[in-house]
Amino acid sequence: MDLMLFSVAVAVSALCAGVMGFAIQRGGTCTVAAVDELLSKRRANRLLAMGEASLWVAGGLALASMLHVLPAMPAAYPVSVWIFVGGALLGIGAWVEQACVFGAIARFGSGEWSYAATPLGFYVGCLSVGSVFPAPVAQKLAETSPVLRAAGIVAALFIAFAAWRVLPALKSAWTDGRATSSVARGLASRVWAPHAATAVIGVNFVVILLLVGVWAYTDVLAQLARGTAMRLALGIVCLIALYVGALAGGWTAARWHSTRVSVGGMLRCFGGGVLMAWGSLLIPGSNDGLILIGMPLLRPYAWLAFATMCVAIAAAMLLQRRFVIAGDAHSPAG
Repeated sequence: MDLMLFSVAVAVSALCAGVMGFAIQRGGTCTVAAVDELLSKRRANRLLAMGEASLWVAGGLALASMLHVLPAMPAAYPVSVWIFVGGALLGIGAWVEQACVFGAIARFGSGEWSYAATPLGFYVGCLSVGSVFPAPVAQKLAETSPVLRAAGIVAALFIAFAAWRVLPALKSAWTDGRATSSVARGLASRVWAPHAATAVIGVNFVVILLLVGVWAYTDVLAQLARGTAMRLALGIVCLIALYVGALAGGWTAARWHSTRVSVGGMLRCFGGGVLMAWGSLLIPGSNDGLILIGMPLLRPYAWLAFATMCVAIAAAMLLQRRFVIAGDAHSPAG
């Protein structure tokens, strides 16, 4: 790829990363919020939305494989005890800071400045994991994903699914837009609805993958900690675009509420970032990588790690509520 084409690829990738940040504000991508919804409201809308994001990625990868434009995919990893330890740490870290790595971006983009400590904590966690956990380096597997082995069938099913999801939404948006004399506004209301926004995340992730290779923003922080120069500059550009998109999304969604930075909030976000970094390196993969890479490729380790993360968040929430209720029951009447 010559310099001009590479520059265009980088520019488009940065734009897609910005759109992903914007969509994170609108979509149900926070695993903590998803588990809380499941426990409090007995609904799984957010979990299903994250599953749909994985589905769009899987379909995009299958199409790319069928067209022979798919770059090299990350290796799979065997299932080991460290998968569950890492998943638990990922969940506990997300619970501590009240947001997963996706949710932390959304909350920062809404003006909760304490979440600026999350990437710093993640970076420190990447630096310190080796001195805390004597975990062996995860052995990579050479097996091909079943999604890619059956790319033709998966692609055909995905095209049917995409048509089923997109065409009725476009028709409704067109009808609503004509009724209000603003077709563009009708389309925007559909595209940026929470469930649809997660599909936007998946589609833009696939575009970035096809242009410049696999990218996850937590990987950029891990590369910084390891001092790895390969693709680092590109990753930083996309990382900045992601945060800019999140800020724009928070502003346009009327979610902008600038909050004072507190020591307690910074420590909570920093500590949560450290724990999530430890977990992601033990798996390996944070929940952005699990949802957008491992799970779409049907990697067993990714599904088990994400499930463990959800269970850890749910257990922490239930224990917290139990102690709060017990504390209230023993408090003197005021």
